[in-house]
Amino acid sequence: MFTGIIKEIGIIEEIEELKTSKLFKIKCNSALIGKKIDESIAVNGVCVTIIEKDDQSFKFSAISETLEKSNLNELEKGSEVNLEPALTLAQGIDGHLVQGHVDNTAEIKAIKENRLIIESPKDLVKYIAHKGSITINGVSLTVSKIEEGYFAVELIPHTQENTNLGKLKKGDRVNLEIDLIARYLEGLLNQKEQESKYEFLKDRNLI
Repeated sequence: MFTGIIKEIGIIEEIEELKTSKLFKIKCNSALIGKKIDESIAVNGVCVTIIEKDDQSFKFSAISETLEKSNLNELEKGSEVNLEPALTLAQGIDGHLVQGHVDNTAEIKAIKENRLIIESPKDLVKYIAHKGSITINGVSLTVSKIEEGYFAVELIPHTQENTNLGKLKKGDRVNLEIDLIARYLEGLLNQKEQESKYEFLKDRNLI
């Protein structure tokens, strides 16, 4: 579990092509403090497992399904990635609860000053809410505008400077993870198709 608050920008040092996966080596510093082999870290919002590490780098493997569902497959040597260590019980939640399970990628349609305009994948449109939370390349953000076919988020200068979102260009693809609450509400409602969905939620003090 993560919060969507990026700890550090890492640099891809090596990418090894394997038969059904890729092995990545990432150079970083502070994101590795206290981390051990077999522990989790989010790379551009994708939860991966550290399989090798030293004081200034770590390696992880991404299987074909992960590569197809995220923008990890587009990374090259020298690419910058957002890093966040897994949430601990002693840590505050400053963003929102993020699983590190990317739902889909989306294209940057336009960049206007501090605003990112991003396509809304058809399978995710219903989960994107105005003023709701969404994770983009592992960064917890608030949806500021929704129109047919796209949504927008605003980036404060700190986010632009301390994540890779500040270097995005039109046409780049980003990882999206929808809000955890929206995902579970849909599952809850789908199990109750014979009941009134509104009444089902009201009776349980969910609305």
